[in-house]
Amino acid sequence: VFPTWLAPNLITFSGFLLVVFNFVLMTYFDPDFYASAPGHKHVPDWVWIVVGILNFTAYTLDGVDGKQARRTNSSTPLGELFDHGLDSWSCVYFVVTVYSIFGRGPSGVSVFVLYMLLWIVLFSFILSHWEKYNTGVLFLPWGYDISQVTLSFVYIVTAIVGVEAWYEPFLFNFLYRDLFTTIIIGCALCVTLPMSLSNFFKSYKNNTLKHNSVYEAMVPLFSPCLLFILSTVWIFQSPSDILEIHPRAFYLMVGTAFANSTCQLIVCQMSSTRCPTLNWLLLLPLFLVVMVVNFGVTAYVESVLLYGLTTMFTLAHIHYGVRVVSKAAEQPFSYLSFLIEEAEFRLTRNGRKEYWHVICRKKYYK
Repeated sequence: VFPTWLAPNLITFSGFLLVVFNFVLMTYFDPDFYASAPGHKHVPDWVWIVVGILNFTAYTLDGVDGKQARRTNSSTPLGELFDHGLDSWSCVYFVVTVYSIFGRGPSGVSVFVLYMLLWIVLFSFILSHWEKYNTGVLFLPWGYDISQVTLSFVYIVTAIVGVEAWYEPFLFNFLYRDLFTTIIIGCALCVTLPMSLSNFFKSYKNNTLKHNSVYEAMVPLFSPCLLFILSTVWIFQSPSDILEIHPRAFYLMVGTAFANSTCQLIVCQMSSTRCPTLNWLLLLPLFLVVMVVNFGVTAYVESVLLYGLTTMFTLAHIHYGVRVVSKAAEQPFSYLSFLIEEAEFRLTRNGRKEYWHVICRKKYYK
């Protein structure tokens, strides 16, 4: 489908941008997650159609980038890192976007329940990479494909029948919001967790684990767990109920910090190096903010701290990604290419002119 000059990394990045665009679009039309609640101005039907089409397009691009890499013979470890790194950041964007279907309100989901569901998705994602860090094998649950196709379909259906259709019980007194939470929890507990643990113990029995001690095997989970503890403490100790006031910013802060820790894990698993014990660069500022909030601050100061921390995490994560890509691009056969060009060069060898067919790759970072 795609021309051979189109690099797989560009396909990956385009899919990620579509996910971010959906997040931004829903932020404009549903900033506080009340748009789907009864008595509130609903999101226009055309927005749901756009979000559904772009979500399916992003899912498709995420699935074909690897095929394009193999087709053009441009597969590199950096391309794999680029793909999984963006996937880790996409988790928060697509989960928060889905939230707008049900929103808060009497027929929706509370912001704290969504916070917990977000963490279930995040831990499900990192569990697969924790498995590869210890076993060398990456297991990608098939539930992801079904969920993305289903979500795209639900977006389109919402545009046709309206958000009011989700107010009605799905079965007896079982609401659609309950179905939504059950699917997320069920996939994590019945598919992702059992498969990852099963593969881990199989590797243990076969004596193929990369890390023999329990401590070293669990190191990659230290930062995400501490991030969960600190962010949850902030929610419960917040004097202004920060999650109720700024849920979208809080989700983004947590999701970005998680993506950074996950990217560090991905880099370590691909380079066969030890994962850092803690992500001090992001966890230390979060710890300090939680301590300040615990002593009591005004609602305005707490909001400033949240948005300042979210901005800092975002910039730090982007900076980390650029540095990793720049360093890796300097290694042989590990470049990040956004464009592949085929050309013919006329060379002179021993007085004879010859044509050579080569592949030129324009490096985005160098």
